[in-house]
Amino acid sequence: MKLSLSLQQDFKHPALDIKRAYIKKVVETTLRHVDMDADCEIGIACVDNEESQQLNLQYREKDKPTNVLSFPSEVPEEILPMLDALPLGDLVICIPVVLREAEEQAKSALDHFTHMLVHGTLHLLGYDHETSEADAEEMETIEIEILAKLGLSNPYAEQD
Repeated sequence: MKLSLSLQQDFKHPALDIKRAYIKKVVETTLRHVDMDADCEIGIACVDNEESQQLNLQYREKDKPTNVLSFPSEVPEEILPMLDALPLGDLVICIPVVLREAEEQAKSALDHFTHMLVHGTLHLLGYDHETSEADAEEMETIEIEILAKLGLSNPYAEQD
């Protein structure tokens, strides 16, 4: 599997130094964990509160910024065989929300960003925690397993 990554960092913060190679490692680990072996493309944009809020309002009718938005590819099935790589879609990660949530949850900014990256990638692959309790539990379990492979602890465990 080869991953093509388009990274747009419109918003940066010194508390979260995001490296392209790290993002690729996280996404590739996620894809391998769910047995995705096709060459893939993914776009990731790191944005501010304002852009996240605009997109969240436009696409989800929620007038507030959110940690991660997932936009799965809408390339028609009949076109896919003509492409060199499977387009997964795009993730929009709001860095200020990730930083605030990390502080509230007593986690490192990078650990929480990593969780949002795994979470969003799973959404692009069709996983959804909002459809049922069983789907939410399945998605959380997969996230925990992937994060463990990356050396991170369970993000859903109770904090002391």
